[in-house]
Amino acid sequence: MYLRPLSETHKRTCKSPIIVEIFITGGQNTMAEMTIAPVATHGFFVDGRWMEEGDVTEVRAPYDGSVIARVMQGRRVHAEAAIAAAVKAFGTTKRLPAFERQRVLRQISAGIARRKEEFARTLAQEAGKPIKGARTEVERAVFTFNVAAEESTRIYGDFLPLDWQEYTAGRWGIVRRFPLGPVAGITPFNFPLNLVAHKVAPAIAAGCSMVLKPAPQTPLCSLLLAECVQQAGWPDGGLNVLPLSNEDAGLLVTDDRIKLISFTGSVPVGWDIKRRAGKKKVVLELGGNAAVIVHSDADLHYAAERCVSGGFGYAGQTCISVQRILVEHSVYGRFTDLLVEGVKKLKAGDPLDESTDVGPLIRESDAIRTINWIEEAGRGGARLLCGGSRKGFVVEPTVLTGTKPDMNVNCQEVFGPVVTVEPYKNFDEALRQVNNSSFGLQAGLFTRDAKLLFQAYEELELGGLIAGDVPSFRIDHMPYGGVKDSGLGREGLRYAIEEMTEPKLLVMNLR
Repeated sequence: MYLRPLSETHKRTCKSPIIVEIFITGGQNTMAEMTIAPVATHGFFVDGRWMEEGDVTEVRAPYDGSVIARVMQGRRVHAEAAIAAAVKAFGTTKRLPAFERQRVLRQISAGIARRKEEFARTLAQEAGKPIKGARTEVERAVFTFNVAAEESTRIYGDFLPLDWQEYTAGRWGIVRRFPLGPVAGITPFNFPLNLVAHKVAPAIAAGCSMVLKPAPQTPLCSLLLAECVQQAGWPDGGLNVLPLSNEDAGLLVTDDRIKLISFTGSVPVGWDIKRRAGKKKVVLELGGNAAVIVHSDADLHYAAERCVSGGFGYAGQTCISVQRILVEHSVYGRFTDLLVEGVKKLKAGDPLDESTDVGPLIRESDAIRTINWIEEAGRGGARLLCGGSRKGFVVEPTVLTGTKPDMNVNCQEVFGPVVTVEPYKNFDEALRQVNNSSFGLQAGLFTRDAKLLFQAYEELELGGLIAGDVPSFRIDHMPYGGVKDSGLGREGLRYAIEEMTEPKLLVMNLR
């Protein structure tokens, strides 16, 4: 039996059930009604208008390769128009009072909440994130905009007494923060809603206009968010969202009208953006190969449970995914048994299946590279405790031991469902191993010893230490960012607002 739609035009444009002719081999043909979801084509958003120009690109589900949507990709002329629109809109957004910016942010948050399941299913399809994690990401985006709404009314300044010398008597000053100007946001595939929110929400809170370039693999959530922003009443041109080629997106980096670039993505691209950005400010949230230290006094069951969650959530495709686990040698065997036991319980497969824990990697090339690194470690003497195989884009959750520091699975960012677990004999040695990395984003530490905790806090070279948990922990208002190759500047609403504003001094002489 096979099906043939009676009208291709109907199939492309109609959302109602479609009449199809059913051909039954050796039997009588019949007519039936069934629902066939058409593949929608999405325009991009510039200056308050939805535009269907440029080049059509397909968005494919990484799990099965099916086309889930078509998106119009803008060209250089559209990037020019978006920048011009942002410059014009900044004349309005910079003057909006705090209560108005707060109102808009609250309405955006409410708009996302009303469409939670639509966002979640879109996210699961385009990013391959298991639907459970997709719903969590949507909830985080709702929270992110709510926090931004609060922070929009808390952009404080300073009073400065200036009469510290005889000739400055009668003088005082105030410092107030002003929005920088139009900003550019460039976002990755792995959190296609909440990492976009971390660019858009603080920009609105600060009174900045924005041009946003979403990841080519995951533009749909950004376009849905643009609908929410438009419906909330943010001025036309205040947010412009358009997919662009890397070449055309270069204009966002080099154009002097853009005053700040906020980039989340790969290390080479991020530092190249900084090199080409000229006088504009740059905020970079780049990669990591996050480490966890499990000391002998830790609750091993809890530590293992959190390492399973932190190492294999979204198939390891997060910058703070657990990658290197260092365990005090006296408890190494017990911890490793608990870890492997937990990993083996994870279910890999279809991200739209409610029971799936580990979905596909975003590209087949990433799955192949991950397997190659696992096999490379094996040839170098590492032992495979579980996993190590792939099916299409899905890599089986993998645990390695007996690895060396210079293996790719340790010194590079795997960005896949792979962790290494190794013993250490003393705490100083463990700290040295954590620091033996070109990255410095976050690390986790399981210990009940406050002295060791504060020693680690002082000595580790990173942006954040998570005590009693894995480095994958993040709540969206905390400062988030790294040192070394992991980036420059901080995200987290109040901290991002500080990046997007400039302090200005007013000195008063009342003599």
